[in-house]
Amino acid sequence: MQRSLYIDPQKCTGCLQCEMACSYENEQAFNPSKSRIKVFAFHEEGRFVPYTCTQCAEAWCLHACPVEAITKNPTTGAMEVNEKTCVGCKVCTIACPFGTVNYNTATGKVIKCDLCQGDPACAKACPTGAITYVDSSWTGLDKMRAWAAKANTAA
Repeated sequence: MQRSLYIDPQKCTGCLQCEMACSYENEQAFNPSKSRIKVFAFHEEGRFVPYTCTQCAEAWCLHACPVEAITKNPTTGAMEVNEKTCVGCKVCTIACPFGTVNYNTATGKVIKCDLCQGDPACAKACPTGAITYVDSSWTGLDKMRAWAAKANTAA
């Protein structure tokens, strides 16, 4: 069973625990600037939205890499960067339409979410359940139906 991160921004309080956990898991430092997940703050609205790689089925980053440094992990389904193969050309950062592949100036390589080898630190650290690791086949159909039903009654 493939799993993926599910983000519910309505539950996010902006505590940044996900960023801290990610940076520590991957860089051994509590430093949100080194995190592979980012929390965007919309202060006027009083909202926060966690955002990271969606592990696209048709991964543009993977197809754009000229040295094939990005491969799909058959177990987790994550598109992973092989640091030894990566030449730091940044073509994948340009190819990603969501801006979730980033360049690490310290290593001269790119970094992106790899789902922590199937045990995402961000999901474990989230105190409100805004980030969960769920079965990829779960689509939220029930929530969409409920929303559609509300839309019909409002018309």
